[in-house]
Amino acid sequence: MSDNYDIIIGLEVHVQLATKTKLFCRCSTKFGASPNTQTCPVCLGMPGSLPVMNREAFALGLKTACALNLNVPRFTKWDRKNYYYPDLPKGYQISQFDLPMSEDGYLWISDPKEQFEAKKVGIIRAHLEEDAGKSMHDEAAGKADTRIDLNRTGTPLLEIVSQPDMRSPLEAKAYLNELKLILTYLGVSDCNMQEGSLRVDANVNLHIKSDDPHKIATPIVEIKNMNSFRAVERALAYEAIRQYDEWQETGKTIKDAPKTTRGWDDQAQVTRPQREKEDSSDYRYFPDPDLAPVITTEEEVEAVQQALCELPMAIRERLHDGYGIPAYDADVIVNQGIVAVTYFEDLALKTGDAKMSSNWVQQDVLRVLKERDLEFDQFPITVERLSGLLKAIMNKEIDTTRAKDVFTQMLDSEKDAPAIMQEMGIEKVDDSELDNLVKEILLANPKAVEDLKNGVQKAVGALIGQAKKKNPNIDPGTFREKCLELVKDM
Repeated sequence: MSDNYDIIIGLEVHVQLATKTKLFCRCSTKFGASPNTQTCPVCLGMPGSLPVMNREAFALGLKTACALNLNVPRFTKWDRKNYYYPDLPKGYQISQFDLPMSEDGYLWISDPKEQFEAKKVGIIRAHLEEDAGKSMHDEAAGKADTRIDLNRTGTPLLEIVSQPDMRSPLEAKAYLNELKLILTYLGVSDCNMQEGSLRVDANVNLHIKSDDPHKIATPIVEIKNMNSFRAVERALAYEAIRQYDEWQETGKTIKDAPKTTRGWDDQAQVTRPQREKEDSSDYRYFPDPDLAPVITTEEEVEAVQQALCELPMAIRERLHDGYGIPAYDADVIVNQGIVAVTYFEDLALKTGDAKMSSNWVQQDVLRVLKERDLEFDQFPITVERLSGLLKAIMNKEIDTTRAKDVFTQMLDSEKDAPAIMQEMGIEKVDDSELDNLVKEILLANPKAVEDLKNGVQKAVGALIGQAKKKNPNIDPGTFREKCLELVKDM
């Protein structure tokens, strides 16, 4: 970021777990229902109602903890976090304070373009808590009432708190991308930021570089209201510059000012002050008397660890080492999800050419998915059909340019590549026919022949164009080779 300071970043990620019901009651967690239709006396905090823990939510939290190398204690409990806000009907949030369900883990991050060295980011803790409701403000005119939707109240969240180990917005984005990928591979959350399934708060300050033996650190700022990973990256970059400018102006350090909260204004691309940050003592935590502690045995943890799916980092290494594709290509495929990985591996095995399979998946398959706004499992061409097209290219029955046309036809047809090629009049040119065409073209272009003899290799391009006009089915690569061989013998 700068030669004048180091940027210190820690992230708090709230993940909505993929349960059908809320954390302490049986209300649905389905997104998009009419306001205040998915509530009950428990999640509304009515007197006399008693919460009961959702075992599936705890299981999903445990699976995530194991994937993030967190230690799972045998004993954990629930605590009440007391604060008042209009969308918090109970006046407290059920969370975990001093005995979280998991702590002291890590996550490896890297960049396929090698813009930073691979590093281990520590994770302080991951704990369960219930979500609050949603306040809907009239932010446009500022005149209407604020409305409260309590459907989200009580939805199970897993809060994952990192160590302040990241040193650039790029590292922070890489951490978030890897974390989201792990969560989706595990199936513990859909991580849909537009629906609030994944929310990020960033803690950032600067360590100023100076000759002073004592470390100079700026006050910590927590940034909220970021609705995309790109917004997180931009907010951190802006905040680093703002803090440095403020330190130059005021000289205030972490000893002179409390932690504050600022909101990210995505339209203006600036952070704006919101409030001073509370300490844990302000929330008056105490054990929830209505909920029993949770005991987790070593056997339960071991069973979860053994049942974990293959994680993204391991898949990247396997694709790179096992199939010989570049690290960047492996990263692109893995980032599309497990369905894309399976599709690529099946295609590579059927064609026997991993590099060609990787190129077609990255360039053509992903392009179609983007253009048609499809998920990978909705892609209309099966592995069997696409492998038939790629084998035709490998056998020089069709060149890559015409194969793209066949591919386009296959998208809206259930026919295999050979059938569509036959309909389009595409067939392999036999050797004798190709030899005669090469001789004909060379005889008609003595100037090009002379250029080729003098080492002007680009002259063959015009010859290929002429040949394609006479016979669109020729393979340009084979035609080029025969041209050069024949010219050498002249």
